[in-house]
Amino acid sequence: MSDKRLLLGDEAVALGALHAGLSGVYAYPGTPSTEITEYIQQSPLARSRGVRSRWCTNEKTAMEAALGMSYAGKRALVCMKHVGMNVCADAFINAAVTGVKGGLVVLAADDPSMHSSQNEQDSRFYGKFALVPVLEPSSQQEAFDMVAEAFRLSEHFRLPVLMRLVTRLAHSRAAVEVGEAAPQNPLSPDDERTRWVLLPGNAKRQYASLVAKQLEIAACAEASRFNRLEMPGQAGHDSVGVIAAGIGYNYVREVLPAGVPVLKLSHYPIPAPQVRELAAQCSRLLIVEDGQPFVEEQVRGILGADYPVSGRLTGDLPRTGELTPDCVAAALGVSGGQPFAKAEHLAPRPPQLCQGCGHRDVYAALNRVAAEFPGARIFGDIGCYTLGALPPFRAIDSCVDMGASITMAKGAADAGLCPAIAVIGDSTFTHSGMTGLLDAVNDRSAITVIISDNLTTAMTGGQDSAGTHKYEAICLALGVEREHLHVVVPLPKNMDEITRILREEIAYEGVSVIIPQRECMQTLGRKLRQKKQAQ
Repeated sequence: MSDKRLLLGDEAVALGALHAGLSGVYAYPGTPSTEITEYIQQSPLARSRGVRSRWCTNEKTAMEAALGMSYAGKRALVCMKHVGMNVCADAFINAAVTGVKGGLVVLAADDPSMHSSQNEQDSRFYGKFALVPVLEPSSQQEAFDMVAEAFRLSEHFRLPVLMRLVTRLAHSRAAVEVGEAAPQNPLSPDDERTRWVLLPGNAKRQYASLVAKQLEIAACAEASRFNRLEMPGQAGHDSVGVIAAGIGYNYVREVLPAGVPVLKLSHYPIPAPQVRELAAQCSRLLIVEDGQPFVEEQVRGILGADYPVSGRLTGDLPRTGELTPDCVAAALGVSGGQPFAKAEHLAPRPPQLCQGCGHRDVYAALNRVAAEFPGARIFGDIGCYTLGALPPFRAIDSCVDMGASITMAKGAADAGLCPAIAVIGDSTFTHSGMTGLLDAVNDRSAITVIISDNLTTAMTGGQDSAGTHKYEAICLALGVEREHLHVVVPLPKNMDEITRILREEIAYEGVSVIIPQRECMQTLGRKLRQKKQAQ
């Protein structure tokens, strides 16, 4: 029995995981991966089965908790955006050495063109680095089907499996055919104690076992139904061939002239025999992949320096940003059709903080006080409050990665910069700011930390924040002095009080923390609407 549903790529992954017998999803919200966990949280099937689906404090805790569920024999899914892979890397790499028991799938949603990200990192490199299978769907249907295959591969090889999406697939919809849901795995904790204890002697044996699996992992990719060599007719030795990875296959199929042979790639490691077979029938190859030249570099290694391979490295395709059918058509030397004309009367509108947002009052107060200190530097962080870097506030001088505001302010203060001020959001603080604050307390660094608390993870849609109503207690527990910890309400009527506290704490030669606390206007509005509808 099957039916069709119109699903985002993210939703197809979520439903595919549920139908594959998922017992827990572990994630920290980050675009473009957020909708996977939200779909599971709202799923009647997940609720009826008791699937664990609360948000985690960060990606590292998510990865480790999922590994614990796998240890217990059940299937677990870890979801994050690409930069989250950096946060969970220690656990992810070592999970390939310990191995898994219940199936463990790590979903990384990459963001080419940096629609909502700091970089264009390509997560496929993490899979190659960890020596684990990597799957990359080309469609929403494949996204659904691949999850079950990923869990199967994970339990067959006893390894985590990395699954990679990109923004365009994660956030577009298509019809997906779904079938019956498989049952969950029973509870069956692993009894092989030594492989889970990575003392050097055990780790050496486990790593040798991981390396020994590589031939079978490669053979599995070569036989995968998700990789396909399409040879329409007899290709000529003066013709071009195309290797299309993931969503790039869709762009190729949209513009490809008749008769051009294609190797569709969605399961890694790269199947070298199919690459050589395609190359033998063509005079050159074009590599079409969204992200960095991951496939292109490896194909050059497979075929040697004398075989002509083109793609992002050669400039035939753009080196940065998302692919489009137009740029793929240009690389193939064919017409990509008439592009949409730009609107003549639509002025660009940069993003800005919502009207009534508490962050606005924080920046208004901060700018007023910072102007009194010509050497002041304000170190920002990741969240909707990062928009304070833009007009009309222009209030922050840096924004690098999650939690960097506090540690960069500390380092600048260590160098003699004064005053050094950090602005960090509530969710980002619990994600990766707490350890930096502990360092500052231990070093008695002369920094002022502003934890702008809007009681939610606002930038990604209003998910729960791990430390809501706990920030004052956390700061005290980390050693912040009671007299230098303040909670204020960021409203215009409180501006004199807030600016006075800022002046006093900037003058203090030690760690001070100010927590402006007021609920996000978006989440408050939703609550009020829901309350009105319930009446």
